[in-house]
Amino acid sequence: MGQSLTHKILDAHLVSGHLGSGKEIGIRIDQTLTQDATGTMAYLQFEAMGIPRVKTELSVSYVDHNTLQTGFENADDHAFLQSAAARFGINFSRPGNGICHQVHLERFGKPGKTLLGSDSHTPTGGGIGMLAIGAGGLDVAVAMGGGAFYLPDPKVVQVRLEGTLPDWVSAKDIILELLRRLTVKGGVGKIIEYTGPGVALLTVPERATITNMGAELGATASVFPSDAQTLAFLKAQGRAEDWVELSADADAVYDEEVVIHLSELTPLVAQPHSPDRVVAVSELADVPVNQVAIGSCTNSSYRDLMRVAAILKGKRVHPDVSLVIAPGSRQVLTMLASNGALTDLLDAGARLLESACGPCIGMGQSPSSGAVSVRTFNRNFEGRSGTADAKVYLAGPEIAAASALTGHLTDPRTLGPAPVIELPETFRIDDSMILPAQDPETPIRRGPNIKPLPIAPALADTLELPVLLKLSNNITTDDIMPAGSKILPLRSNIPAISEYVFHKIDPEFPAKARAAGQGMVVAGHNYGQGSSREHAALAPMYLGVRVVLAQSFARIHRANLINFGILPLTFVKEEDLERLREGAKIKLSGLRAAVLNPGPFALSIDGQAEPIMVQHNLTKRQAEILLAGGLLNATKNSL
Repeated sequence: MGQSLTHKILDAHLVSGHLGSGKEIGIRIDQTLTQDATGTMAYLQFEAMGIPRVKTELSVSYVDHNTLQTGFENADDHAFLQSAAARFGINFSRPGNGICHQVHLERFGKPGKTLLGSDSHTPTGGGIGMLAIGAGGLDVAVAMGGGAFYLPDPKVVQVRLEGTLPDWVSAKDIILELLRRLTVKGGVGKIIEYTGPGVALLTVPERATITNMGAELGATASVFPSDAQTLAFLKAQGRAEDWVELSADADAVYDEEVVIHLSELTPLVAQPHSPDRVVAVSELADVPVNQVAIGSCTNSSYRDLMRVAAILKGKRVHPDVSLVIAPGSRQVLTMLASNGALTDLLDAGARLLESACGPCIGMGQSPSSGAVSVRTFNRNFEGRSGTADAKVYLAGPEIAAASALTGHLTDPRTLGPAPVIELPETFRIDDSMILPAQDPETPIRRGPNIKPLPIAPALADTLELPVLLKLSNNITTDDIMPAGSKILPLRSNIPAISEYVFHKIDPEFPAKARAAGQGMVVAGHNYGQGSSREHAALAPMYLGVRVVLAQSFARIHRANLINFGILPLTFVKEEDLERLREGAKIKLSGLRAAVLNPGPFALSIDGQAEPIMVQHNLTKRQAEILLAGGLLNATKNSL
């Protein structure tokens, strides 16, 4: 029986467990990346472990999220990150050099390597044949220290691409079609592997668009083979020596199979407020558009922006539309400036933003009240844009550019012949804004906003907890710990940022949690979907949340809860969710033994005779982490 590409890479990096066992496995990590919204905490955690230098083949610290410097906080964090990178042996990508996933793909990604990043869209690296996984910052800190990364033995889903894409249909439409079929929960516990004759026709930037948005499926990772397209991209980046040929065996067996006939696809959009509410744009041609934003780690490559420039050249943006464009990297921006495409964009009326995440995380460019914003981004959760009542549609750059011209959602097939953009034989290479690892004696700079890392207490044997909040399905990490220009600068200050936990849902939550001393949260399915931000676990822990009881969890958030000493439980009978209400008093007894026992156990509800049966599905390793009060405590104990 042949192996999938996924299993080949996992097998080459396996340090514990067995593939196909359905149980937890541990893998060696070759590369790590962080970004500034999660990196400050990750390096504080790495420092707390007492390890002098990173032990990975390569680690890179990027600044791409908190680049809007409206106060001292972000600048102080950047100074901390630069000094910590020098101290610990990490490359530092300066502000303005670009979005971590775009730059890593261009300058560092290597086929067959493992990459762990403190950002949920780290799977972008799968476009170049890496096994790239998003995780919480503490998991990344442990990997930088030479520790294994643990994950449930994943199922592998083959997505077979047949045929060729029609004119005006792009890679974004492929992943939107997959989201339409599988939903935002369809990839949980799975790795998506792309095969079939259609793969050979997709460039690395197109593949990266698809693997990037695999995060919206809930997938652990997505991966393409390393082939002639990969070699062409690496040659153009001056990195041909990094190429190796990698693919699945012809007789590889997969857990599931999905077939997409590319020739049958049409231009698609995801409607508010979820990436899986996908329909053909032709069904929404009468929707007026107020703003168009082109960029993000999904669609800000050279190829994407050259197509936009070709569509806009010689035309003018509709007077009712604000068009903003953020190139994904300094490389992309300088190449557009050199070949004249940047002038075409500006002449059409586009506004140029910094090469950074920007509007994708609510960092500027919030739409007007009630506006429709068409974005080439990966998420359209309610309020994520910074405007509570905005309606965000996700689309490829072709739909975005066409809609900017007409003032309403537009099928680009109405524009005439599609522009053909070829990748250059050579990209412009200038790594002067990437500072290599430097002097291990470098003093670390700490501004006043950088506060000590809170540590969770060891798990108590008996907990009496009020239900602080009861929530529905698909609660996102944006719902738990919002982003935006006001809150993101507080990422290194847990006491301050904790004041915004569940801010959009219940602004009084922090006060209620403090008054209770400790408590629990109850929720439906897919709790914690979205960003990898560990602050959505760390800040609730700081406020005294000790248990989250849900019908199911998103992978990264569940791991983050465990890492910060919060016990994640699920219902044995999902209908028992209806028996709980906010304010109910819950008692859990014999917890330390229950955590070590794989079987279900009971929690009692004050005033109800019948207990609720719950389960944790923890591995022995995870149980020991929780008993210690989190991964940092457990790691320090082991050292």
